[in-house]
Amino acid sequence: KVSKQTKFADALLFLSTLDEYDVVVVRENNPTTLGCAGNKLTGDMSINWMVKPGNVGEWKLILSVNEKTTFSGGAWKESIQLVDSHSQSTRDFSLLLSPKEEDGGLYTCLMKHQKRKVKEIVYLLAVFTVSLYPAPPVPQNSILRLIGRVTPDIAVTKITWTAPGGLLMKTERKPNTGTVTKLPLVQKSDGGTYTCTVYPQGNSTGVLAATVNLTVDADKVAPFTNHMIHTGTEAQKAFLLTCPSVQGDCVKLSWLPSNFNRGKYPDYKKMKLVYKYDRWRGSAQRKKAGIRLAGLPYNAKAGSFSFQMSLDLSDGGIYICQVFLNDNIFLQNTTLSVLKVKTSNYSSKLELLCRFSEPHQVYRAVWEHSNESRQLVSSSRGPGSISTTLPLPITSDVVGRYTCILQLKNGQIIRADTVITVPSKGEISFVSDILLLLVPLLHTHTHTHIYRYTHLQDLKPRGDE
Repeated sequence: KVSKQTKFADALLFLSTLDEYDVVVVRENNPTTLGCAGNKLTGDMSINWMVKPGNVGEWKLILSVNEKTTFSGGAWKESIQLVDSHSQSTRDFSLLLSPKEEDGGLYTCLMKHQKRKVKEIVYLLAVFTVSLYPAPPVPQNSILRLIGRVTPDIAVTKITWTAPGGLLMKTERKPNTGTVTKLPLVQKSDGGTYTCTVYPQGNSTGVLAATVNLTVDADKVAPFTNHMIHTGTEAQKAFLLTCPSVQGDCVKLSWLPSNFNRGKYPDYKKMKLVYKYDRWRGSAQRKKAGIRLAGLPYNAKAGSFSFQMSLDLSDGGIYICQVFLNDNIFLQNTTLSVLKVKTSNYSSKLELLCRFSEPHQVYRAVWEHSNESRQLVSSSRGPGSISTTLPLPITSDVVGRYTCILQLKNGQIIRADTVITVPSKGEISFVSDILLLLVPLLHTHTHTHIYRYTHLQDLKPRGDE
């Protein structure tokens, strides 16, 4: 089995042995002429037109002409003929054809006298096709794919796509497909004429352009398929929110704040768009501070999406990452709790306050001291908080590490610490506020709470609420 790299190398090697050849790029089904003129055919002189389809394999005879007759070979098609039916007398042996994509390849006009080569003219015929998916009128919010393809592809140095107004678009060259550009979440304003331009290599006649007209049906919204994605995350201050592990075209991150997430029945109508990135247009919209696209091992420009987040207590809630790829949308739902410890100094006491979002996921919350024999009295101001107090002045028997411990309903234990030390010069000494992220995730099938597990909700993409 010959690899594509081997075929490419063999083709270049063959072309390098030729004194001269012409590159002809033509739109599919457009009539084109491959010129060939010579001496008047007399005696043992003949003209043979041959082709190597796709620039691979063996030469195949299209037709042969001598002084008395013209006969067709195995590669002859009805779409191929001589320009002049009286070529024996006019000495014009040019070939006229309306090529399909599969007709691209090497063509040679070989002149022989007594089976000896007298003259040879070689053409590299490349067939140019353009296509767009889905077919117009395109449903709104579709991922529009524009594809330009040349067969064989060694005939061109590059292919570009230009948007209405002349803006050069981002493209990717994909094996066995062509040069692709995309318009994620296409809108009516994206309608217009898009131009694909090919730049032939070698002795060519110049660039060739083709256009496609895009119309968008604003009354029809593209259907999307929801896929189940399961993932886990680590609890840390600098939080990495992972997205579905597919190479997408566009990503949207939406957030449902804690006050709209009451556990069993979240109000998804209150979702807010906090980040949107379109890798094809190269555009990013950030509507919430502390969120950015994650770097390595992720690569947003290549379609690998995740988010690096720096969160505070008020940032808890449900985060939904939507990755768009062609006609599919992949959803990943992460319910995120944020735990924060704060110390407050009053005239007669020091209060250690532990606050946390998404209290519906918490089974038990307590304060503990590093000296396990010392029992602490904890109190709550309401859902999402628990506090304990230390009498002032601070003495050596109460110093140490104080830990706020949350036990989630699935049994997972989450901790946040603060350290109290003996004050110097009459001051109370303690560490600064500590922020910890919790990632208990709601499993909607069984209505139990599972830590480090995300579940896709059966949601359709919404607008930028």
